[in-house]
Amino acid sequence: MCGSALTFFEYLLNSDSLITYYIDTMPKIEVNEDVFYTLAGRRWPSREEFEEALTCAKAELDEDSDKSLPQAERTLKIELNDTNRPDLWATAGCARQLRLYFGGKRPEYPFFSSSGKAQKASRKVLVQSSVRKVRPFLAGFIAAGKAISDASLRDMIQTQEKLAWNFGRKRRTISMGLYRIAVIQWPIIYKAVDPDSVSFVPLQWDVPLTLREILKQHPKGKEYAFIQEHEPLHPLLVDSKGGILSYPPIINSADIGAVQVGDADLFVELTGTDMPSVTLATSIMACDLADQGFTIEPVEIEYEYDTPFGRTFFSPYYFQEPVFCSLSRVERFLGEKINADDCVKALNRMGVKAEKAEDTEQGETEKKDGIRAYPPEYRNDFLHAADVMEDVMIGRGLNTFKPERPSDFTVGRLSPITFFSRRVKEIFVGLGYQEMIYNYLGSKKDLVEKMRGDGSKIIRIANPMTENYEYVRDSTLASLMMSESISGRSMYPHRIFEVGKVAYRDEQENYGNSTRQYAGFLHAGGDANFNTIAGQLQTLFYYLSREYEVEESSDSRFISGRAAFILFKEKPVGIFGEVHPEVLERWGVTVPCTAGEIDLDALLV
Repeated sequence: MCGSALTFFEYLLNSDSLITYYIDTMPKIEVNEDVFYTLAGRRWPSREEFEEALTCAKAELDEDSDKSLPQAERTLKIELNDTNRPDLWATAGCARQLRLYFGGKRPEYPFFSSSGKAQKASRKVLVQSSVRKVRPFLAGFIAAGKAISDASLRDMIQTQEKLAWNFGRKRRTISMGLYRIAVIQWPIIYKAVDPDSVSFVPLQWDVPLTLREILKQHPKGKEYAFIQEHEPLHPLLVDSKGGILSYPPIINSADIGAVQVGDADLFVELTGTDMPSVTLATSIMACDLADQGFTIEPVEIEYEYDTPFGRTFFSPYYFQEPVFCSLSRVERFLGEKINADDCVKALNRMGVKAEKAEDTEQGETEKKDGIRAYPPEYRNDFLHAADVMEDVMIGRGLNTFKPERPSDFTVGRLSPITFFSRRVKEIFVGLGYQEMIYNYLGSKKDLVEKMRGDGSKIIRIANPMTENYEYVRDSTLASLMMSESISGRSMYPHRIFEVGKVAYRDEQENYGNSTRQYAGFLHAGGDANFNTIAGQLQTLFYYLSREYEVEESSDSRFISGRAAFILFKEKPVGIFGEVHPEVLERWGVTVPCTAGEIDLDALLV
């Protein structure tokens, strides 16, 4: 997210070994050359000029088209360097940004509803209360008036996968389905069912399977089983006659969900665990299809329970809030004085509606001259004034800023904690542990509830993009348990560790919080017990040349009587023990686990 030093870490299932995580900072898309240039409104005469143009979308040309192919078959491979702009991860979205930057008119999308503007919809989706604790949110729309071409269908599928994999954390928080309206009996019903009670023929299959059988037999079911397999009820999308549309987020049916080239009038549906994210992804798809010539018709979504947008709303739905940024802040951030009119022009080139305004900034009482930016329907990355300033900078043009030579001379070097952390990593690897890398943000459910914590020290983000990145972790143990929860298919034992930052409330610090470097480690398998982890801890401290003591702990994350604090110079610097069975159950882990974590900063004293 812009304005934050934290990076989003996505999850990748490695079928040949233990679950590993990777940093997906650069989504790539493959676009039809003719379609892309048509939507962008122009062609660039050379590769160099096109690469320069792509910088406004924080993108670069990964691979040029093969000129030996017929014009209609040529494709471009574009790499996007902004994981906070999922609207760019598609042909229409990336082309729209270039079109606007080079003078195109900002598109209008009249089919959106908002808190003060209701739409009319001829079709309805009923969301039953049974899905509330399973996969609670749904949004969607109708795309009509145009038959789907091969290029359009390929792009829809690519956008669907990019949004579901990158933005939706491999379908955990967002998944998408496309359906033929001609065979749907409205209204559609979204509900949760016993996975053994319902069967249907899934895509790429020729015989009916129950939902549980799909997870065990169908290729897509096996790939995404980790999302649903431990839940007692599973989500299902059906029409009023009982016809099955899909088993979200796993697979569509082979009937209503089998969209092909030439089909027209589609129902586009998205489900997930975070309503703003689901709604934003819906908006992105609706805007992309509208830009490609489809007529977008709203759908009424009626819930049996309360949601952030009410019990009934019309989708697509505009929920973004305007952001104010003072001109003085723009000057401090960019190093040049830029007037309000120029800021508005720069934002318009980025597709952002803006106006001159006088307002107060967060934490201040004095009104200041500035600009108020209204995020477009397909963006929700304006979390702070810094995000507005970034778009002003890009919209004006990076090459318009006069470079300045640095006035200070410094010599860089690694900090003592970095040297010490590297030593700790070497020892853990020598003990047979595999290093992991995690995101520092998480949900309250993962960081507190699943760990049997009270959340008294955890820090909440004031303006989170989604509930999945709402809190800063105060321990490494939840991250390690998350890995283990989706590693059940790998051969045991599992030994994983991480060296990374945690932050927690601390009244003794000036700002009321403390950021520390922690080493967390977890051992899962039949041989995971207190004696084993105590021996490994002894080896670690021996090679670190540190003396330590232990003291019995009653930490709720561990089994009583089988956990201990680690004391260094008579002060607690860590904890280790056998993970409590209730914690294992909440994460869906079926083998014994031992775990621990150490404050490495404290060991440097």
